[in-house]
Amino acid sequence: MVSVIIPTHNRASFLKEAIQSVLDQDCFISSDPAYSFELLIIDDGSTDNTKEIVEAFGDRVKYHHQGNKGISAARNLGLRLAKGDYIAFLDSDDLWTKEKLRMQMNLMEFLPGAEVCYTEETWIRKGIRVNPKKKHQKHSGWIFDKVLPLCLLSLSSALIRREIFEEVGHFDKELPVCEDYDFGIRVAHKFPVYLISRPLIIKRGGHPDQLSKKYWGMDRFRIKALEKALNLRLTPHQEKLVRQEIVKKCRILVKGFGIRGNQEEARKYLSLIEKHELESVDEKREGK
Repeated sequence: MVSVIIPTHNRASFLKEAIQSVLDQDCFISSDPAYSFELLIIDDGSTDNTKEIVEAFGDRVKYHHQGNKGISAARNLGLRLAKGDYIAFLDSDDLWTKEKLRMQMNLMEFLPGAEVCYTEETWIRKGIRVNPKKKHQKHSGWIFDKVLPLCLLSLSSALIRREIFEEVGHFDKELPVCEDYDFGIRVAHKFPVYLISRPLIIKRGGHPDQLSKKYWGMDRFRIKALEKALNLRLTPHQEKLVRQEIVKKCRILVKGFGIRGNQEEARKYLSLIEKHELESVDEKREGK
């Protein structure tokens, strides 16, 4: 069984289409029990008509409400409720193409050792299609070094065996954003990630309630995730890459806080730069 989890908060205007894109998956039309599924909507304290939108779909959808605790808590609740051997997430403003899960299930079947796969994406910003930049290029296999600069493992595009969460843990509720970046680092550290090089999801962005618009300086949260990554069992090369990425992101923040006239925060990240550059020098001396 595939458990599909859609966390949502005041996204009624998008949610109906997102749900329908799951129900329209061509593999679910089949009577093959290998393609059984459940669709869980985790309402993270919505105050709009989200509940009514979901109820209109009847018993094909399971609705669960919690107080507004954030995206990580919503996904974690979905994981606790899920019964499937496979887990798929869909952000409530994104859409799946009809063949998305079928192609991913086929990959999992033909690659028994595959624990997670993801797909290419089509990007829509304010109703207009845009092309991802070169830095957003996706990769397949052991991609730990590729997920450090930015979040490549888009959860809306991923299909994940349930066992992965037992290995790497759930989503960090202390991160209001970049929780997917943090999760992607932990996954890519332990598992190869396989890419289906076909755009099987549509990411709709540009609307004002996106978390990336709510929180300035997203690198603040990426740095927290990277510092957490230093507690993983990294190789010396991996540790070097993580520290280099921390320093790089700190320098971006120092410049940004300087422009904003916030010297206190700028000094904080200057101290982090000094710390991680010093650690790198000490490791080199010790021959790590």
